[in-house]
Amino acid sequence: MKSGIHPNYKTVKVTCACGNEFETGSVKNEIRVETCSECHPFYTGRQKFAEAGGRVDRFNKKYGLKNNQ
Repeated sequence: MKSGIHPNYKTVKVTCACGNEFETGSVKNEIRVETCSECHPFYTGRQKFAEAGGRVDRFNKKYGLKNNQ
């Protein structure tokens, strides 16, 4: 490897918008993120599932279709 061309890899603090902080390795001095594993809905299990029933009913009403159920 050539010397003097590689960036300095160091331990930095990552700060999330929710207030969570943790350390990781990076060439940057500081990292700020909007979501982390502590507040992201997929990882916390607080994921909201969209209710598709209202959309289907609205579509059927708009185009005059009747339910086949």
